[in-house]
Amino acid sequence: MTIRETNRADVIPLRPLPAPPGPAPSREPLWRDLVGEVLRRERRSQGRTLKDVAAAARISMPYLSEVERGRKEASSEVLAAAARALGLTLADLLALAQGELIRLSAARSRSTGHPGRQVGPGAGTGTGAGAMGTVRLAA
Repeated sequence: MTIRETNRADVIPLRPLPAPPGPAPSREPLWRDLVGEVLRRERRSQGRTLKDVAAAARISMPYLSEVERGRKEASSEVLAAAARALGLTLADLLALAQGELIRLSAARSRSTGHPGRQVGPGAGTGTGAGAMGTVRLAA
């Protein structure tokens, strides 16, 4: 074995290898992404700026921006403050995020061909989930 071959064998790539061509595998949506999308959508629908909402919520503008982009996992206190600044309750914010999760999970199940698994009251009994609706999770 030559020195060149020995050196080549010890090389560890510092960057990940590029993904193979083709569609990227879908991943489960993260809760912080969903909540951030809901906050941003609500803020924009009200025509408000990050600065305005951050000041009303008494949180920093850069932090609110990172929460909206799903970069930070905000505490319930921060989420409640941001929701109040937008005229929502924490329950409203979480319900909107849940609706988005259900929509994305259903779309993901359709695209992968896996029907998912029913969870919640009445799961697997054929009785449905009552007033709360049905949530299907991918297997």
